[in-house]
Amino acid sequence: MHTYRIGDAAALLGVSADTVRRLVDAGKLTAERDEAGRRIIPGAALAAYAREMHRAEREATGSSARNRFAGIVTDVRIGDVSALVEIQAGPFRVVSMISRESAEELKLEPGVPAVAVIKSTNVVVERP
Repeated sequence: MHTYRIGDAAALLGVSADTVRRLVDAGKLTAERDEAGRRIIPGAALAAYAREMHRAEREATGSSARNRFAGIVTDVRIGDVSALVEIQAGPFRVVSMISRESAEELKLEPGVPAVAVIKSTNVVVERP
């Protein structure tokens, strides 16, 4: 079984290590102790919590797209017909080519919040 240290679990959830400690202390996230006495999170427990954490967000959108990355617009390059938009969503950089009209209607510019919604049937999965 794969396990995660508190800091690693925090990074995967996009929260602070203190938040993960509070989740464990509140019984919302299962933790065990390793041979050195450090708290570790079983991979299956972390996956279950992550799935539940975003369930309400998915249900509230009314969309079939499941891949949503909330972040901040870092760059917008508008051309004659299209616009290149960059969003920093936590540790992830998402780049999208959209129509100029859409970029203007959404008033996209660096500093505004945005959500990259991705619907794809072709996703490559890798293990680090």
